Amino acid sequence: MHVHLDAIGGVAGDMFLAAMLDARPDLVGGTLKAIRAAGLPKGWTAEAVDHLADGLTGRRFYVVPPAHGVSHHHPHEHHHHVAFRDIRAMFEKSALDSGVKARAIAIFRLLAEAEGAVHGQEPEDVHFHEVADWDSVADIVGAAFVIEALGGATWSVSALPLGGGRVKTAHGMLPVPAPATARLLEGFEMLDDGIAGERITPTGAVILKALAPTRRRPTGAVLAASGTGFGARTLPGLPNILRALLFETGAAETTPGRESEVAVIAFEVDDQTPEDLAAGLDKLRAEADVLDVTQAAVFGKKGRLMMAVQLLCRAPAVERVAAACFAETTTIGLRWHLARRFELDRRAVTAGGVRVKVVSRPGSGATAKAEMDDIREVPGGQAGRAAARGAAEAGALRDKKTKD
Repeated sequence: MHVHLDAIGGVAGDMFLAAMLDARPDLVGGTLKAIRAAGLPKGWTAEAVDHLADGLTGRRFYVVPPAHGVSHHHPHEHHHHVAFRDIRAMFEKSALDSGVKARAIAIFRLLAEAEGAVHGQEPEDVHFHEVADWDSVADIVGAAFVIEALGGATWSVSALPLGGGRVKTAHGMLPVPAPATARLLEGFEMLDDGIAGERITPTGAVILKALAPTRRRPTGAVLAASGTGFGARTLPGLPNILRALLFETGAAETTPGRESEVAVIAFEVDDQTPEDLAAGLDKLRAEADVLDVTQAAVFGKKGRLMMAVQLLCRAPAVERVAAACFAETTTIGLRWHLARRFELDRRAVTAGGVRVKVVSRPGSGATAKAEMDDIREVPGGQAGRAAARGAAEAGALRDKKTKD
């Protein structure tokens, strides 16, 4: 499946959820359950309701505290200051499914990195303001559930409205898009449609960043469903909507897997100690949007032994990742290019307390691979680990067959 987001009015977290749940109403129940499992306070409610405006039908997504009853307001008037580490801890001890939990934490981490970069703080020390209320937390948890539910879906997005003017924040009046939002939107195509105001919210921006969308819609795909999500603002002469178009691509029959775009970065190092290079590459592996880091010994000029390093990262992040390569290694130059890749559909499940990656393979069913970190301490040596691995992988495959 491929999802194209058409940002007509803009993108906000509630607009993303409203559009996706309008297109896939079968996901409403699971989305609301996930938000409750994340720790939605007692008496609060989350709901996706039918909406009519500007002659169009679609949905609005609301999170309503007890004091508001059914008035359908967003509770922006009481902002809390919550550190990223506290939100992560809340998710980690919640009843969220492991895949949704990990994705929600990853989305918040992207936001913490952006906020930390513009305010001169480490991500762990960042305190969220505008996204610390439960309406924004619910938007991110709901988005994490929807993304996980769609499994191997690919994403694309239209040019995004730039907006303009000033927006009131906990740091005072800031230009639109606000600094952290602008950082998250680096690499996205923007347009100025002449309508001012905050058109892409921080929550909307970080969800887009997490999706790593391409700029192209698939060719030869069948439009299977569409959804319209309304935002809270009224725009002059333009419906404030985000439209989701869901395409069936038939990738399993026509290609080796789903297609996406990545950046490939390559360089060589011959003057950095092995210990320090290993530490630097570990730092690069931990960078947001870095997908893989490999190294190999090669011979350079004058027969000198050196290390050839290659990274894969999400295309919009290539400049930031390149800067990290210069910071963590002694290389003084690198090469990069964009590449198309095929990926087999996969999903993470938990079987017997062990995380397992289940991969769908064209023409040969599914395979499973247990996470070694989860079986490392199993007693019985190699035989014990092998038995635990086999049981977890077999359980994951049985679970897949049951759900299919």
